[in-house]
Amino acid sequence: MFKKVFYTAVLILGAKLSFAQPPLPDPISGCWPPPCVPIDGGISFLLIAGAAYGGKKIYENRKKNTSINND
Repeated sequence: MFKKVFYTAVLILGAKLSFAQPPLPDPISGCWPPPCVPIDGGISFLLIAGAAYGGKKIYENRKKNTSINND
């Protein structure tokens, strides 16, 4: 009986707390949360650097495997 009352109270309290939050304000400039920072340049650089690093590792791994197979 105690478990049932406890779980019901926790469920009601949790629902009340989650719905009691104030809504987010409407973004005026089209982005939220401020400050709006463009991240396109950084992500592009990281993708290019990651692709180059992956290509280097693949090249080194293939070079290592071919030298082992030739011995």
